[in-house]
Amino acid sequence: MNQRMGLRESKKERTRETISATAIRLFLAKGFDQVSITEIAAAAEVSRRTLFAYFPTKEDLVLHRFADHESEAARIVRSRPVGLRPLDALREALLDALARRDPNTGLNDTPEVVAFLTMVFGTESLAARLTRYMSRGIEALTEALREAGTDPLVARLTASQVIVVQRQLADMNHVCLTAGESADERYPEAVRAAHLAFDLLDHGLAARRTGTERP
Repeated sequence: MNQRMGLRESKKERTRETISATAIRLFLAKGFDQVSITEIAAAAEVSRRTLFAYFPTKEDLVLHRFADHESEAARIVRSRPVGLRPLDALREALLDALARRDPNTGLNDTPEVVAFLTMVFGTESLAARLTRYMSRGIEALTEALREAGTDPLVARLTASQVIVVQRQLADMNHVCLTAGESADERYPEAVRAAHLAFDLLDHGLAARRTGTERP
């Protein structure tokens, strides 16, 4: 039975990825607003009903790739080595992601990735939906920080600042790549900006007048 369930889940994941990949290909070729759900379903060889079972909205066809990462900061905090502060763990994770050219950092100059991010940031409905994913990321990180012993108010403020900083850094990297810089050319400045941003977060948070542990 477990094998059958595993095969069923694998098939569902393949279908989900096929639908999304087909949609993104059409969106990049024609524009997000110019492609209909009916066209996507036909190209992916599924019914509209099946498509909506996997992706409730048109925006979800694109942004599920961000949704898959919305709790990443919380996971980093929860899985950090003993003795490593949450903020330091988040800094190290960002530096590692930059070195790997993780698309979520904006520091990936693969043409398909650049085009994908340009579409997301340049389409009003997608940008608005992305804000919702950021909000859920803030909620998840807040909870993880509270579990780590951070004062509830400080946890909320820290999580909000971290998630916004990560998004802004990614946006700046993407803008530089669309202006003609390569990822390798941008990398030193991206690392400097990441360190500066986390230094500002750290020093600002260290100045608060509480007796709780620094994040």
